[in-house]
Amino acid sequence: MAAPHVEVRLVRPDDAPALASLVVRSREALAPWEPLHDAAYFTEAGQRSGIATALARQVRGEQHPFLVLVDGVPAGRMNLNDVVRGAFQNAHLGYWVDVDHQGRGVATAAVRAVLGLAFGELGLHRVQAGTLVHNHASRRVLAKNGFTEIGLAPGYLRIAGRWQDHVLHQRLADDRPWG
Repeated sequence: MAAPHVEVRLVRPDDAPALASLVVRSREALAPWEPLHDAAYFTEAGQRSGIATALARQVRGEQHPFLVLVDGVPAGRMNLNDVVRGAFQNAHLGYWVDVDHQGRGVATAAVRAVLGLAFGELGLHRVQAGTLVHNHASRRVLAKNGFTEIGLAPGYLRIAGRWQDHVLHQRLADDRPWG
């Protein structure tokens, strides 16, 4: 079986129906790794609203929201959040992949593509990411993309309804060449 072709592009309002379908299908699989979502999040209108907010933040330079595509079909989301310029040149990476594409290298390839944009076109110096301590799959995705662990953040994010510890990771622009 051939490896899937993975790419990322800026998310668009017309991606809302596909994303709603993905979050409904993946709801149970993603629940342990995500904040609690209200019922609207799992609807086309909820996804359209989230996309509009993300694109407004993108226009202000605060976020870069991406759609993950596998063989041209939507398969997840990826964001460079909390973009800070000036002396920091930093963003926080967040992502999820549809349950049907997990464990196939999709997240690894999508992170690689976003890092290329972050360190190329966007000119960032650092990309950071936090993972739950027990999220070994996500920690592997980051390690495969050259992230290093930089510490433990107790009670870092409210995930699955409770404040949970996270391992913080970083990747610097000059850690290794792209291509």
